[in-house]
Amino acid sequence: MKVYYNLSDFSPLANAVVTSGTFDGVHLGHQKILQILCESTAASGGESVVLTFWPHPRMVVSQDSQGLKLLSTIDEKIELLEQQGVNHLLIVPFTREFSELSSEEYVQNILLDTIGTKKLVIGYDHRFGRNREGGFEYLEAHANRFGLELEEIPRQEIDNLVISSTQIRESLQNGQIKAANELLGRPYTFSGIVVKGRQLGRTIGFPTANVQVAESYKLIPANGVYAVKALVRGQWLNGIMNIGNRPTVDGIGRTQEVYILDFSDDIYGENITVELVDYIRPERKFNGLDELKSQITKDKETGIQILCN
Repeated sequence: MKVYYNLSDFSPLANAVVTSGTFDGVHLGHQKILQILCESTAASGGESVVLTFWPHPRMVVSQDSQGLKLLSTIDEKIELLEQQGVNHLLIVPFTREFSELSSEEYVQNILLDTIGTKKLVIGYDHRFGRNREGGFEYLEAHANRFGLELEEIPRQEIDNLVISSTQIRESLQNGQIKAANELLGRPYTFSGIVVKGRQLGRTIGFPTANVQVAESYKLIPANGVYAVKALVRGQWLNGIMNIGNRPTVDGIGRTQEVYILDFSDDIYGENITVELVDYIRPERKFNGLDELKSQITKDKETGIQILCN
C-alpha cells in the first residue's frame, strides 16, 4: 500500500475506485466498506484509494474536541488499512481552510483533479464539503457532469457501522472488552514506551512494565484489571494489566502497568504493544501490600485461565 501525506504528493490515477472517511479503529463496519471497495476495484481492473483525514475533523472544528478519544492512532490506522488490501492511502491534512471547501470544490479539486476518481463507493449518509452540505443525493444528481460512477453502500451496513463505532467506545470505557473486541473483529490494542515507575511491584514479587502512551487522544479502557497479551521484542507473552490510580499505594495519576508472566528482562525504554483479552475485576484499594499481593496472585490465576482457554 502506498501512503501519501499531502494532496500534492498524489498523481491522478487512470482508474481510481475511491472511498473516504475517518476509519477510526478500522472495525467490522469499516472492513465491510473496504471489502466492497476492493471487490469493485477488482471488477473494474482499477486501483483502490482510501481518502482519510488527519487530524480527526472533530479535533479541528468541534468545540468539544478536548475530550475526544480515538480507537486508533494514525500509525495504527495505516497498518490496519494495509491489512485490508488497499492500494493507495491518501491522508489529507485536515485544517479549517480545508473544512471550508464547498461540495463542488471538494469533488472537483480532490476527487477528480487530485485522485482521478472514476468510481466512488459511498454510503447514503456520507457528508462532505463546507457545513457537510454535500452527500449521496448531490453526487447522484451531478454524477454525469462529474463523470463519476457511484456505488451506494446499503443503509443497513451504514447503520451497523454507526452503531458499532458508538458501542466500541462505550464498551471500552465500561470495561466490556469482549464486546469491543467482537465489534472490532480483533483485540483492542495500544502501544507505548516502558518507563520507570515507583517499582513497588518488584517488592511483592510482581514486577510490572509501566506503559506510557504518547498519544493523549488514544482511548485507554476503564480502570481495572485485565488479562492481556504483550508484544515484547517480537514475541507475544501472557500478562495481567492494571489500569488506574493504584489507590493501595497512594498512586498519583493514571497508569497502565503490565505484569508479564514468566518474564524478567529489563525492557525500560522499549516499545511494547498491549492486546486486551478480557476484563478481570475493577480496581480497588486494599489494606496494605500483603492483601494486594494475595489479590494479584488470584488475578494471575484468573488471567491464566482466560488466556489459556
